[in-house]
Amino acid sequence: MKNIKDTLMDPSGFVVLGEYIPGIVQEIRYYCTYNFIGERIDGYEEPCALLTIEAARALKAVSSELFVRGYRLKVFDAYRPACAVKQFVLWGLEDQDIRMKPYFYPELEKQELFIKGYIAGKSSHSRGSAVDVTLFDMKTGKEVDMGSPFDLFSPVSHPDCKEVTQEQYENRMVLRSAMVRGGFEPINCEWWHFMLKDEPYPDTYYEFPVSASYLKK
Repeated sequence: MKNIKDTLMDPSGFVVLGEYIPGIVQEIRYYCTYNFIGERIDGYEEPCALLTIEAARALKAVSSELFVRGYRLKVFDAYRPACAVKQFVLWGLEDQDIRMKPYFYPELEKQELFIKGYIAGKSSHSRGSAVDVTLFDMKTGKEVDMGSPFDLFSPVSHPDCKEVTQEQYENRMVLRSAMVRGGFEPINCEWWHFMLKDEPYPDTYYEFPVSASYLKK
């Protein structure tokens, strides 16, 4: 029988998204330094997206629907180890490190990111069925204009923000509607974040690394 530590390090219910959904675009921001902290995040050992099998299956159906409409899905983040979330929290306590403020939270102080719900002390991503996505237009070869970039912590990133153009709002709704039809739930402060409604591990916050190699051991 597995103890709790073994369970948290067990990736057997997960898949590598790039292998499960051919053609999906990935830009794993927490593997690189261009993110709101400004350095690679703990636990991101490879630039790949991992998800529970159930969430990946649902996302594949969404991807197929959008493909017919001329879009691919682009993923910024999926499964996020608990150690990464811990790094976020510790960063939030460090008043001096605001090097990425102009790019990701220009209107807010660091502590407000937690108070306003942009960053959580415990993340649904660590349960393995949350994903941060946008649309990639196959005709132009570019991301669709959503009115704000990924991880801009600002009211303009709220899905129902009235400050974006009509076209930008409609783009958000194309993504949102497809994800909701696929069984995902949105949140009210980030147009890119979706969580599988019937997630398989609602009470488990995994700690294994973001690594395709780890899954295949």
